[in-house]
Amino acid sequence: MFVRSLREVEETERFVDWGNGTSHRLLTNDDGMGFTVCHTVVRANTQALLQYRNHLEACYCIQGEGEVEDMDGNVFPIRVGDIYVLDKHDRHYLRGGKDKDLILVSVFNPPLKGTERHDLNNRSGSEY
Repeated sequence: MFVRSLREVEETERFVDWGNGTSHRLLTNDDGMGFTVCHTVVRANTQALLQYRNHLEACYCIQGEGEVEDMDGNVFPIRVGDIYVLDKHDRHYLRGGKDKDLILVSVFNPPLKGTERHDLNNRSGSEY
């Protein structure tokens, strides 16, 4: 058994500024659990086009608000207590709230290495 804090992660390469926010990679592949858990912050008034080609992801909102938009133009508001699930490697827009950061617990399967970085300058979307 082990315990790991956000503060501990901030002192390692598992703390990632992904361009529109931050990600504390609390569990990664090296931990041997078979999945990743992240504390993810999406800054207010930001938008990113993302896709996880190698991972499935579920995100549970613990604070703030934002929205997710699929490639068919369906917009889903995300608020505290909501979960969104990318069960088909879905390409999507992720947006922070208009005045509030969106704070999520994100779970990835298979697990991340923990050092992956988004490329928000890629016009077709960031992917890994």
